[in-house]
Amino acid sequence: MSLRARLAAPGPLVLDGATGTELQRRGCDTGLPLWSAHALLSDAGRRTLAGIHADYVNAGAEVLTTNTFRTTPRALERAGLLPRWTVLNRRAVEAARTAARPGVYVAGSIAPLEDCYEVGSVPGQQECLREHLRQADLLARLGVDLLLVETMNCRREARAALLAARSTGLDILLALCPGAPDRLLSGEPLEETLPRLLDAGGGRIVGVLLNCAPPEVLERASPLLSRLLGAIPWGLSAHLGAPDPGAGWRLPDEHAPDAYAAWGRARVQEGARLASGCCGTTPEHIDRLAAALAR
Repeated sequence: MSLRARLAAPGPLVLDGATGTELQRRGCDTGLPLWSAHALLSDAGRRTLAGIHADYVNAGAEVLTTNTFRTTPRALERAGLLPRWTVLNRRAVEAARTAARPGVYVAGSIAPLEDCYEVGSVPGQQECLREHLRQADLLARLGVDLLLVETMNCRREARAALLAARSTGLDILLALCPGAPDRLLSGEPLEETLPRLLDAGGGRIVGVLLNCAPPEVLERASPLLSRLLGAIPWGLSAHLGAPDPGAGWRLPDEHAPDAYAAWGRARVQEGARLASGCCGTTPEHIDRLAAALAR
């Protein structure tokens, strides 16, 4: 079944949860600037990554996200690893593909070129477009099923990443990082931004999420997304914990997968068709979420 056919079928689509913070939770190095890409450098890290993907599939995830949040040429050059760009991206795609079963889709992650919480560091439009074109083309050639343009904090980079993703001919999931329920972290209103981004997607966008914000912020966005997106599937992917300038993320004190599942189920009852989790969530959160949605 194609992803579009699955989205047209009854019931919400369950995506996976966090990869970077789950690597951190399992004892892997996630120091900046490489963050989750550290796992691709060693056999032990790759085994841990493969286990995370497999655990998400077993939990009920229908979409796996490749561990390519920090495998762009820019990020790898900063770490002195640019010559390994193709190899590391291939390893990330293979790890997800190996874990996927029939009916599970592999989404190539296209993330912000700089820190997703630092809007002021976003490069110019043409620079964003040039770099995202390289990354989108590579992920498409490596065999992902779709592209996830994720955690975009401003319209400029989101548009460039969408144009790059669109050039591959693959379907796209778009995930935006909000600073408030009705606007991006940049302060740009979703009311004005979303229609322009949908146009930039050229008909390839099959779903839209708000991600990497606390549950209490995201839940207030449901009415706006429902009104702005109409028949386009939408969802809310909350984080648990908080950013950390050294480790990358401060894990939450309380695990609370049942509470997260109840929160996600409430969003589906409000009209969400995409259910997932962001930083700090685990396979256990997705397992409880999938079970709650199956009731």
